[in-house]
Amino acid sequence: MTLLIQYTLIFAAVLLLVALGGCFAEHSGVINLGLEGIMVLGALGGALAMKYLPVSLPAPVMILLVSLCSILFGMLYSVLLGVAAIHFKADQTLIGTAMNILSTAAATVIVKSINVAENPDNISSAITYTGARQAFTMRFGNFEFNWFVLIAVCALVISNFVLYRTKFGLRLMACGENPQAADSVGINVYKMRWAGVLISGLLGGLGGIVYITAGVSEWKFEVGVAGFGFLALAVMIFGQWKPGRIGLAALLFGFFRALSNVYNGFPFLAALNIPGTIYNMFPYIISLVVLAFTSRNSAAPKAEGIPYDKGSR
Repeated sequence: MTLLIQYTLIFAAVLLLVALGGCFAEHSGVINLGLEGIMVLGALGGALAMKYLPVSLPAPVMILLVSLCSILFGMLYSVLLGVAAIHFKADQTLIGTAMNILSTAAATVIVKSINVAENPDNISSAITYTGARQAFTMRFGNFEFNWFVLIAVCALVISNFVLYRTKFGLRLMACGENPQAADSVGINVYKMRWAGVLISGLLGGLGGIVYITAGVSEWKFEVGVAGFGFLALAVMIFGQWKPGRIGLAALLFGFFRALSNVYNGFPFLAALNIPGTIYNMFPYIISLVVLAFTSRNSAAPKAEGIPYDKGSR
């Protein structure tokens, strides 16, 4: 049970951060289907920081520097979406798909190049960060608490406040609902959409490093992030683009994802002799079922995915 709670919290933290990122982008009017790719690049930035930073650094400094590297990589990669979707008015679905395909390949090439440069016999796409990872966790008996869970909760509170209690948040949502009306009262729609895209890159990149440090001390970048970016999109839709509901949805999906890691610890589940791959499929099956029943009442921003044309009314 301890392990189940531990993994539920950390996987929920990943989904929460990435889903909040998607929420900001879509509230601005841009669909960010490239969250999977942003997670991969964010994970790459954080993993490289953990690889090269001195292990002797104080834990708060290590957490801060690794998080900043992940955020920087995630935001830089999200610029591709901003340029293509906002300035060139390209199809946002195709852009996101291309970003997801490119990210894993690019990360694999970069890591292999680094490994070969350091050791010609090492052609692995893996980065090991055993010592650095200890800075992100604290043990309470058998329970391992990850500080990123606290960061995710803070992000939830801040996101809820920013969207509903600040002028910036209200303007951002106005651009996702009716950009022409927002423009008519002096709101710069392009700036608001850029802000939404960059915030999604910030949170998506952070979610990437949380994911790869969830339970391992080495990550092979050729495997990407196992569809977690798409799962986060399902969490966002199930949460109806509202931070509070997204938090609850993240816990639900995080629970089913955690179950695939610890089902052997429950005798009644182990006795069923269900293959582990079935448990790995659970969160994705649940996402399909949930979306099938809830998408009809979707409260998506009305102008999401529609390129803004200043001349149209």
